[in-house]
Amino acid sequence: MQRRNIIIGMSGGVDSSVAALRLLEAGHAVQGLFMQNWAEDEEGYCQAAEDFQDARAVCEILGIPLHRVDFSREYRERVFAAFLDGYRRGVTPNPDVLCNREIKFGSFLAHARRLGAEAIATGHYARSDGSGRLLRAADTGKDQTYFLHAVPREALRHAVFPLGDLLKSEVRAIAKANGLPNHDRKDSTGICFIGERPFADFLGRYLPDRHGDIVGPDGTLLGRHQGLSRYTLGQRQGLGIGGIQGQADAPWYVAGKDPGRNTLLVVQGHDHPALLHRRLLAVDPHWICNAPDAWPLRCTARTRHRQPDRPCAVMPGPDGTLEVLFDAPQRALTPGQFVVFYDGPLCLGGATIERVGGDPGASRPEATARHGAPLSA
Repeated sequence: MQRRNIIIGMSGGVDSSVAALRLLEAGHAVQGLFMQNWAEDEEGYCQAAEDFQDARAVCEILGIPLHRVDFSREYRERVFAAFLDGYRRGVTPNPDVLCNREIKFGSFLAHARRLGAEAIATGHYARSDGSGRLLRAADTGKDQTYFLHAVPREALRHAVFPLGDLLKSEVRAIAKANGLPNHDRKDSTGICFIGERPFADFLGRYLPDRHGDIVGPDGTLLGRHQGLSRYTLGQRQGLGIGGIQGQADAPWYVAGKDPGRNTLLVVQGHDHPALLHRRLLAVDPHWICNAPDAWPLRCTARTRHRQPDRPCAVMPGPDGTLEVLFDAPQRALTPGQFVVFYDGPLCLGGATIERVGGDPGASRPEATARHGAPLSA
Protein backbone atom coordinates (compact mmCIF):
# COMPACT_ATOMS: atom_id res chain seq x y z
CA MET A 1 0.00 0.00 0.00
CA GLN A 2 1.26 3.47 -0.85
CA ARG A 3 1.54 5.76 2.17
CA ARG A 4 -0.08 9.12 1.47
CA ASN A 5 -0.41 12.45 3.23
CA ILE A 6 -4.15 12.76 3.89
CA ILE A 7 -6.05 15.55 5.61
CA ILE A 8 -9.42 14.54 6.95
CA GLY A 9 -12.32 16.83 7.75
CA MET A 10 -12.99 16.44 11.49
CA SER A 11 -16.46 17.48 12.63
CA GLY A 12 -16.36 16.24 16.21
CA GLY A 13 -18.71 13.41 15.36
CA VAL A 14 -18.12 9.67 15.51
CA ASP A 15 -18.02 9.16 11.73
CA SER A 16 -15.07 11.44 10.96
CA SER A 17 -13.30 10.17 14.10
CA VAL A 18 -13.43 6.53 13.03
CA ALA A 19 -12.54 7.51 9.47
CA ALA A 20 -9.36 9.14 10.80
CA LEU A 21 -8.59 6.05 12.89
CA ARG A 22 -8.94 3.77 9.86
CA LEU A 23 -6.59 5.95 7.81
CA LEU A 24 -3.98 5.68 10.55
CA GLU A 25 -4.41 1.92 10.75
CA ALA A 26 -3.88 1.75 6.99
CA GLY A 27 -0.49 3.43 7.42
CA HIS A 28 -1.21 6.91 6.07
CA ALA A 29 0.17 10.18 7.41
CA VAL A 30 -2.99 11.82 8.75
CA GLN A 31 -3.86 15.34 9.82
CA GLY A 32 -7.25 16.68 10.84
CA LEU A 33 -8.94 19.87 9.73
CA PHE A 34 -11.96 21.41 11.42
CA MET A 35 -14.13 23.57 9.15
CA GLN A 36 -16.27 26.32 10.58
CA ASN A 37 -18.88 26.95 7.90
CA TRP A 38 -21.27 29.16 9.84
CA ALA A 39 -20.39 32.00 12.19
CA GLU A 40 -22.02 31.88 15.61
CA ASP A 41 -25.06 34.14 15.72
CA GLU A 42 -26.43 36.17 18.57
CA GLU A 43 -28.65 33.32 19.70
CA GLY A 44 -25.73 30.89 20.08
CA TYR A 45 -26.95 28.26 17.61
CA CYS A 46 -24.66 26.03 15.54
CA GLN A 47 -22.26 25.20 18.33
CA ALA A 48 -19.01 25.22 16.38
CA ALA A 49 -16.92 25.80 19.51
CA GLU A 50 -18.29 22.64 21.16
CA ASP A 51 -17.78 20.61 17.99
CA PHE A 52 -14.19 21.84 17.74
CA GLN A 53 -13.45 20.74 21.30
CA ASP A 54 -14.84 17.27 20.53
CA ALA A 55 -12.70 17.07 17.39
CA ARG A 56 -9.61 18.20 19.29
CA ALA A 57 -10.16 15.59 22.01
CA VAL A 58 -10.31 12.83 19.41
CA CYS A 59 -7.22 14.08 17.57
CA GLU A 60 -5.28 14.13 20.84
CA ILE A 61 -6.20 10.48 21.44
CA LEU A 62 -5.24 9.54 17.88
CA GLY A 63 -2.02 11.57 18.05
CA ILE A 64 -2.68 13.67 14.95
CA PRO A 65 -2.52 17.45 14.51
CA LEU A 66 -5.73 19.41 14.05
CA HIS A 67 -5.96 22.50 11.85
CA ARG A 68 -8.86 24.94 11.94
CA VAL A 69 -10.19 27.06 9.09
CA ASP A 70 -13.12 29.45 8.74
CA PHE A 71 -15.12 28.98 5.53
CA SER A 72 -18.17 30.92 6.75
CA ARG A 73 -17.75 33.66 4.13
CA GLU A 74 -17.53 31.12 1.31
CA TYR A 75 -20.50 29.26 2.75
CA ARG A 76 -22.69 32.35 2.83
CA GLU A 77 -21.72 33.38 -0.70
CA ARG A 78 -21.86 29.97 -2.42
CA VAL A 79 -24.42 28.01 -0.39
CA PHE A 80 -26.59 30.18 1.83
CA ALA A 81 -27.29 32.80 -0.86
CA ALA A 82 -28.59 30.07 -3.19
CA PHE A 83 -30.60 28.59 -0.32
CA LEU A 84 -32.42 31.89 0.25
CA ASP A 85 -32.90 32.49 -3.47
CA GLY A 86 -34.62 29.11 -3.81
CA TYR A 87 -37.14 29.94 -1.10
CA ARG A 88 -37.76 33.35 -2.64
CA ARG A 89 -38.68 31.59 -5.88
CA GLY A 90 -41.08 29.25 -4.11
CA VAL A 91 -39.00 26.06 -4.36
CA THR A 92 -37.41 23.88 -1.67
CA PRO A 93 -33.59 23.95 -2.00
CA ASN A 94 -31.14 21.40 -0.62
CA PRO A 95 -28.07 23.19 0.79
CA ASP A 96 -26.27 19.96 1.73
CA VAL A 97 -25.59 19.18 -1.94
CA LEU A 98 -24.13 22.64 -2.52
CA CYS A 99 -22.11 22.47 0.69
CA ASN A 100 -20.42 19.28 -0.47
CA ARG A 101 -19.68 20.65 -3.93
CA GLU A 102 -18.59 24.15 -2.95
CA ILE A 103 -17.11 23.77 0.52
CA LYS A 104 -16.17 20.23 1.56
CA PHE A 105 -14.86 19.19 -1.85
CA GLY A 106 -14.09 22.70 -3.06
CA SER A 107 -12.67 25.13 -0.51
CA PHE A 108 -11.55 22.34 1.83
CA LEU A 109 -9.79 20.43 -0.93
CA ALA A 110 -7.95 23.54 -2.12
CA HIS A 111 -6.92 24.44 1.44
CA ALA A 112 -5.74 20.90 2.17
CA ARG A 113 -3.65 20.82 -0.99
CA ARG A 114 -1.97 24.07 0.10
CA LEU A 115 -1.12 22.33 3.38
CA GLY A 116 0.61 19.56 1.45
CA ALA A 117 -2.15 16.94 1.34
CA GLU A 118 -2.14 14.40 -1.46
CA ALA A 119 -5.77 13.52 -0.73
CA ILE A 120 -8.62 14.51 1.54
CA ALA A 121 -10.97 12.26 3.48
CA THR A 122 -14.37 12.66 5.11
CA GLY A 123 -16.71 10.58 7.22
CA HIS A 124 -19.29 10.30 4.46
CA TYR A 125 -20.88 6.92 3.82
CA ALA A 126 -19.84 6.42 0.20
CA ARG A 127 -17.13 4.73 -1.84
CA SER A 128 -14.71 5.89 -4.51
CA ASP A 129 -12.33 3.69 -6.49
CA GLY A 130 -9.66 6.33 -7.07
CA SER A 131 -10.69 7.00 -10.67
CA GLY A 132 -13.29 9.58 -9.69
CA ARG A 133 -16.27 7.25 -9.76
CA LEU A 134 -18.77 7.53 -6.91
CA LEU A 135 -20.27 4.31 -5.53
CA ARG A 136 -22.86 3.56 -2.90
CA ALA A 137 -21.83 2.70 0.64
CA ALA A 138 -22.27 -0.77 2.13
CA ASP A 139 -24.74 0.68 4.64
CA THR A 140 -27.69 1.41 2.36
CA GLY A 141 -29.54 3.19 5.15
CA LYS A 142 -26.68 5.67 5.66
CA ASP A 143 -25.49 5.95 2.04
CA GLN A 144 -24.80 9.62 1.25
CA THR A 145 -24.17 9.51 -2.49
CA TYR A 146 -27.39 11.51 -2.98
CA PHE A 147 -25.69 14.47 -1.29
CA LEU A 148 -22.37 13.89 -3.11
CA HIS A 149 -23.64 13.55 -6.68
CA ALA A 150 -22.70 17.13 -7.64
CA VAL A 151 -19.04 16.84 -6.56
CA PRO A 152 -16.76 17.16 -9.63
CA ARG A 153 -14.97 14.03 -10.74
CA GLU A 154 -11.58 15.66 -10.33
CA ALA A 155 -12.35 16.31 -6.65
CA LEU A 156 -13.50 12.71 -6.20
CA ARG A 157 -10.16 11.53 -7.59
CA HIS A 158 -8.53 13.15 -4.56
CA ALA A 159 -11.13 11.94 -2.04
CA VAL A 160 -11.06 8.97 0.31
CA PHE A 161 -14.13 7.60 2.10
CA PRO A 162 -12.84 5.26 4.84
CA LEU A 163 -16.35 4.31 6.04
CA GLY A 164 -17.67 3.11 2.70
CA ASP A 165 -17.49 -0.57 3.60
CA LEU A 166 -18.85 -0.27 7.16
CA LEU A 167 -22.27 -0.26 8.78
CA LYS A 168 -23.06 2.55 11.19
CA SER A 169 -23.30 0.02 14.02
CA GLU A 170 -19.77 -1.13 13.22
CA VAL A 171 -18.51 2.45 13.26
CA ARG A 172 -19.86 3.02 16.76
CA ALA A 173 -18.43 -0.31 17.94
CA ILE A 174 -14.98 0.60 16.58
CA ALA A 175 -15.13 3.99 18.29
CA LYS A 176 -16.06 2.42 21.63
CA ALA A 177 -13.42 -0.30 21.38
CA ASN A 178 -10.75 2.35 20.77
CA GLY A 179 -11.82 4.61 23.61
CA LEU A 180 -13.09 7.49 21.51
CA PRO A 181 -15.19 9.73 23.77
CA ASN A 182 -17.81 10.47 21.08
CA HIS A 183 -18.66 6.81 20.37
CA ASP A 184 -22.25 7.36 21.53
CA ARG A 185 -22.63 10.97 20.42
CA LYS A 186 -25.97 11.62 18.76
CA ASP A 187 -25.83 12.01 14.99
CA SER A 188 -26.21 15.57 13.77
CA THR A 189 -29.32 16.16 11.71
CA GLY A 190 -30.57 19.04 9.65
CA ILE A 191 -28.57 22.05 8.55
CA CYS A 192 -25.78 23.57 10.65
CA PHE A 193 -26.91 27.16 10.34
CA ILE A 194 -30.36 26.31 11.67
CA GLY A 195 -29.28 24.21 14.64
CA GLU A 196 -32.01 23.21 17.07
CA ARG A 197 -34.25 26.22 16.47
CA PRO A 198 -37.53 25.94 14.51
CA PHE A 199 -36.80 26.11 10.80
CA ALA A 200 -39.62 28.56 9.99
CA ASP A 201 -38.51 31.00 12.69
CA PHE A 202 -34.96 31.01 11.33
CA LEU A 203 -36.07 31.49 7.74
CA GLY A 204 -38.36 34.35 8.81
CA ARG A 205 -35.28 36.35 9.85
CA TYR A 206 -34.19 36.53 6.22
CA LEU A 207 -37.42 36.20 4.24
CA PRO A 208 -40.39 38.15 5.58
CA ASP A 209 -43.57 36.09 5.60
CA ARG A 210 -46.29 36.95 3.08
CA HIS A 211 -49.54 35.47 4.30
CA GLY A 212 -51.89 34.17 1.63
CA ASP A 213 -54.76 31.85 0.83
CA ILE A 214 -54.88 28.08 1.22
CA VAL A 215 -57.11 26.61 -1.48
CA GLY A 216 -58.40 23.16 -2.36
CA PRO A 217 -58.36 21.38 -5.75
CA ASP A 218 -61.53 23.19 -6.83
CA GLY A 219 -60.29 26.60 -5.71
CA THR A 220 -62.27 26.62 -2.48
CA LEU A 221 -60.77 28.89 0.16
CA LEU A 222 -59.82 26.70 3.12
CA GLY A 223 -57.66 28.96 5.26
CA ARG A 224 -54.63 31.22 5.36
CA HIS A 225 -50.96 30.26 5.16
CA GLN A 226 -48.13 32.04 6.95
CA GLY A 227 -45.79 32.29 3.98
CA LEU A 228 -45.03 29.85 1.14
CA SER A 229 -41.46 29.32 2.35
CA ARG A 230 -42.83 27.57 5.46
CA TYR A 231 -44.27 24.66 3.46
CA THR A 232 -43.03 21.88 1.21
CA LEU A 233 -44.83 19.47 -1.07
CA GLY A 234 -46.29 16.46 0.72
CA GLN A 235 -46.31 18.26 4.08
CA ARG A 236 -49.13 17.38 6.46
CA GLN A 237 -48.32 19.08 9.76
CA GLY A 238 -48.78 22.77 10.46
CA LEU A 239 -51.51 23.56 7.94
CA GLY A 240 -54.13 24.53 10.50
CA ILE A 241 -56.93 22.95 8.47
CA GLY A 242 -59.51 20.73 10.09
CA GLY A 243 -63.22 20.30 10.59
CA ILE A 244 -64.22 22.18 7.44
CA GLN A 245 -67.91 21.94 6.69
CA GLY A 246 -68.67 20.02 3.51
CA GLN A 247 -65.21 18.41 3.35
CA ALA A 248 -64.34 14.80 4.11
CA ASP A 249 -62.74 13.99 7.46
CA ALA A 250 -59.25 13.17 6.14
CA PRO A 251 -55.79 14.75 6.54
CA TRP A 252 -54.75 17.59 4.25
CA TYR A 253 -51.43 17.67 2.38
CA VAL A 254 -49.57 20.38 0.48
CA ALA A 255 -49.85 19.63 -3.23
CA GLY A 256 -48.52 22.81 -4.83
CA LYS A 257 -47.46 26.42 -4.54
CA ASP A 258 -48.37 29.34 -6.77
CA PRO A 259 -45.88 32.14 -6.02
CA GLY A 260 -47.55 34.45 -8.53
CA ARG A 261 -50.83 34.41 -6.62
CA ASN A 262 -49.19 33.59 -3.28
CA THR A 263 -51.50 30.63 -2.77
CA LEU A 264 -50.93 27.21 -1.25
CA LEU A 265 -52.77 24.27 -2.80
CA VAL A 266 -53.80 21.38 -0.57
CA VAL A 267 -55.55 18.06 -1.09
CA GLN A 268 -56.92 15.34 1.15
CA GLY A 269 -55.37 11.90 1.32
CA HIS A 270 -51.77 10.73 1.46
CA ASP A 271 -51.95 9.29 -2.05
CA HIS A 272 -54.18 11.87 -3.72
CA PRO A 273 -53.52 11.95 -7.51
CA ALA A 274 -52.27 15.53 -7.21
CA LEU A 275 -49.34 14.26 -5.14
CA LEU A 276 -48.39 11.49 -7.59
CA HIS A 277 -46.44 12.17 -10.78
CA ARG A 278 -44.37 10.21 -13.27
CA ARG A 279 -42.71 13.13 -15.05
CA LEU A 280 -40.34 15.85 -14.04
CA LEU A 281 -38.17 18.38 -15.81
CA ALA A 282 -34.68 18.86 -14.36
CA VAL A 283 -32.07 21.55 -15.02
CA ASP A 284 -28.32 21.98 -14.55
CA PRO A 285 -27.43 18.29 -14.93
CA HIS A 286 -24.08 17.08 -13.62
CA TRP A 287 -22.64 13.79 -14.83
CA ILE A 288 -19.82 12.54 -12.63
CA CYS A 289 -17.98 10.73 -15.41
CA ASN A 290 -19.48 11.35 -18.84
CA ALA A 291 -22.91 12.19 -20.16
CA PRO A 292 -24.73 9.18 -21.61
CA ASP A 293 -23.82 8.42 -25.22
CA ALA A 294 -27.22 6.88 -26.00
CA TRP A 295 -30.72 8.05 -25.18
CA PRO A 296 -33.08 7.37 -23.56
CA LEU A 297 -31.01 6.47 -20.52
CA ARG A 298 -32.54 3.60 -18.57
CA CYS A 299 -31.49 3.78 -14.95
CA THR A 300 -32.85 4.18 -11.45
CA ALA A 301 -33.27 7.46 -9.59
CA ARG A 302 -33.85 8.93 -6.17
CA THR A 303 -35.59 12.22 -5.51
CA ARG A 304 -34.87 12.11 -1.77
CA HIS A 305 -32.10 10.87 0.50
CA ARG A 306 -32.75 7.31 1.75
CA GLN A 307 -35.55 6.85 -0.75
CA PRO A 308 -35.49 3.50 -2.55
CA ASP A 309 -34.38 3.69 -6.16
CA ARG A 310 -37.12 3.83 -8.76
CA PRO A 311 -36.69 2.80 -12.41
CA CYS A 312 -37.00 5.56 -14.97
CA ALA A 313 -36.08 6.76 -18.45
CA VAL A 314 -34.13 9.99 -18.97
CA MET A 315 -34.19 12.08 -22.15
CA PRO A 316 -32.29 15.28 -22.98
CA GLY A 317 -34.39 18.38 -23.56
CA PRO A 318 -33.69 21.84 -24.94
CA ASP A 319 -31.07 24.07 -23.34
CA GLY A 320 -29.43 21.24 -21.43
CA THR A 321 -32.55 20.17 -19.54
CA LEU A 322 -33.51 16.59 -18.74
CA GLU A 323 -36.95 15.02 -18.85
CA VAL A 324 -37.35 12.09 -16.47
CA LEU A 325 -40.22 9.61 -16.82
CA PHE A 326 -40.60 7.14 -13.95
CA ASP A 327 -42.10 3.73 -14.58
CA ALA A 328 -44.57 4.34 -11.77
CA PRO A 329 -45.94 7.53 -10.16
CA GLN A 330 -43.76 9.07 -7.45
CA ARG A 331 -45.11 10.95 -4.45
CA ALA A 332 -44.41 14.63 -3.74
CA LEU A 333 -41.73 15.31 -6.34
CA THR A 334 -40.42 18.68 -5.19
CA PRO A 335 -38.97 21.52 -7.31
CA GLY A 336 -35.66 22.69 -5.91
CA GLN A 337 -34.66 19.23 -4.73
CA PHE A 338 -32.45 16.89 -6.76
CA VAL A 339 -33.06 13.83 -8.89
CA VAL A 340 -30.01 11.56 -8.67
CA PHE A 341 -29.33 8.75 -11.14
CA TYR A 342 -27.83 5.30 -10.50
CA ASP A 343 -26.63 2.29 -12.46
CA GLY A 344 -26.55 -0.40 -9.81
CA PRO A 345 -24.01 0.71 -7.18
CA LEU A 346 -22.64 3.48 -9.42
CA CYS A 347 -23.89 7.04 -8.93
CA LEU A 348 -24.07 8.62 -12.38
CA GLY A 349 -24.89 12.20 -11.36
CA GLY A 350 -28.03 14.25 -11.01
CA ALA A 351 -29.92 17.45 -11.72
CA THR A 352 -32.18 19.99 -10.02
CA ILE A 353 -35.93 19.38 -10.24
CA GLU A 354 -37.50 22.36 -11.99
CA ARG A 355 -41.08 21.28 -12.73
CA VAL A 356 -43.26 18.25 -12.19
CA GLY A 357 -46.45 16.97 -13.76
CA GLY A 358 -47.86 16.33 -17.17
CA ASP A 359 -48.74 12.72 -16.39
CA PRO A 360 -51.16 11.25 -18.94
CA GLY A 361 -54.62 11.20 -17.41
CA ALA A 362 -53.48 12.65 -14.07
CA SER A 363 -55.90 14.80 -12.09
CA ARG A 364 -54.10 17.57 -10.25
CA PRO A 365 -54.34 21.25 -9.33
CA GLU A 366 -53.11 23.59 -12.02
CA ALA A 367 -50.21 24.90 -9.95
CA THR A 368 -48.75 21.58 -8.84
CA ALA A 369 -45.98 22.29 -11.32
CA ARG A 370 -43.80 25.25 -10.43
CA HIS A 371 -45.39 28.55 -11.40
CA GLY A 372 -48.44 26.58 -12.58
CA ALA A 373 -46.76 25.43 -15.81
CA PRO A 374 -47.30 21.67 -16.33
CA LEU A 375 -45.09 19.64 -18.58
CA SER A 376 -46.44 18.19 -21.77
CA ALA A 377 -47.87 14.70 -21.38
